Amino acid sequence: MSTALVTGGSRGIGRSIVEALHAAGYKVAFTYASNPDAAAELQTKLGENALAFQADVKDFDRAVEVIEAAKTALGPITVLVNNAGIRKDVSLARMTQDQWRDVIDTNLTGVFNYSRNVIGGMMRTGGSIVNVTSVSGVIGMAGQANYSASKAGVIGFTRALAKEVARFEVRVNAIAPGFIDTDMNVALKNNPDFDAWVKTRTPLARWGEAADIAAPAVFLASPAASFITGQVIYVDGGFTATF
Repeated sequence: MSTALVTGGSRGIGRSIVEALHAAGYKVAFTYASNPDAAAELQTKLGENALAFQADVKDFDRAVEVIEAAKTALGPITVLVNNAGIRKDVSLARMTQDQWRDVIDTNLTGVFNYSRNVIGGMMRTGGSIVNVTSVSGVIGMAGQANYSASKAGVIGFTRALAKEVARFEVRVNAIAPGFIDTDMNVALKNNPDFDAWVKTRTPLARWGEAADIAAPAVFLASPAASFITGQVIYVDGGFTATF
C-alpha cells in the first residue's frame, strides 16, 4: 500500500483528493492550516491509514517535520499532491507587499518546500508529484497579479522538475482547475453577475466540483499515468478554450 501526502487537505479540492486517494487504496497524510475541526472530522471519517498534520506550507522546517512524521507512521511517500493555496485578490495599484508575499509564499514556495523534502526519497523509490495550479496561471486574471504569478510559477516548476527527475522514475504533473464550487469561491458563486459570466464563458456552462479535480489527481498519481510527465491537465469545462 503506497503513501500519499496532500497539502491543504481538510477542505474543498484538497479534501476531495484525500478522500479519493484513500478510496483508491493509498495511506494518506494531509496538512491543514487553520481548521482543526475539519481536519479531525476527516481523519476520523477515513479511519485507518489517514493522518492529519497542522502546518503552514510556507514553513520549510515544518515541512521537514511533517514529511518525517508521515514516513514514520505510514511509510515512504511515493505520491505528493501540492494543493494548498490562497487568494488575496486586489488590483496591483492597491496591492500591499504582504498581499503579494503571502500568496507567492503559500502557493509557490509551499510547492518548493514539500517537493524539495520528498524528492530525495522519491528518487530512490520512484513516485509522482501532482501540483494544483490554476487557469489563472495560464491566461492571467485581472485583480489576481499575485495569484496568477504564483500559479504560473507552479507550471514552470512542474515542467523543470519533471525533466530533472524523469530518469529516477519520478513523474511531475500539474492540474489547472477552472472555476470550482468550493468554500474559497463561495462569494464569487453567490454573485449573480459573476456566476452568469462563468457559465457563459465556460463551454460546459457550469461550475466544476471538487471531485472533478480529485479524479485526474488520482489518475496522475497512479501507474496508469506511467508515461505522463511534465504536463498540465486543464480541468476547466473548456474555459481556457475560449481565450
